[in-house]
Amino acid sequence: MYRHSGVQTPRLDDYPELVRVWEASVRATHDFMPDSYICLLRELLQSQYLDAVMLICCKDARQRITGFAGVAAGRVEMLFIDPAMRGQGLGKRLLRYAIDELNAVALDVNEQNTQALAFYLHQGFEVVGRSETDGMGQPYPLLHLRLIQTQSVQTG
Repeated sequence: MYRHSGVQTPRLDDYPELVRVWEASVRATHDFMPDSYICLLRELLQSQYLDAVMLICCKDARQRITGFAGVAAGRVEMLFIDPAMRGQGLGKRLLRYAIDELNAVALDVNEQNTQALAFYLHQGFEVVGRSETDGMGQPYPLLHLRLIQTQSVQTG
């Protein structure tokens, strides 16, 4: 198992814990989504989405997952933190790992999730576009973000 600054790769038997963190995080930050839609997304997360990305996570001393991210094709496709663990730098650690180690330079964020948008802007992303609907065609606008390129040249 790969470990780096507290970031590791979750195992298949960690999936129920990933889903628990995902649902707790979504319910804490996506109050604009109805319960039925969150339940549908949870099913898709379990059946498709987790397997479609490179997953990374952070765990606490008891080996419980405190946050995770998923990256595919240079994009952060998901980043969720257990609400009880917010404000401790886990999101920043996972995002930095995704950028530095997995070459992620873009992501989408729900326009109505203002806390997440503020976080990504603070971490060096900028809005480069907008969609009226989410990836499933539902009326939850997405903002398309891209990492602002700095002077530091990435090698690798």
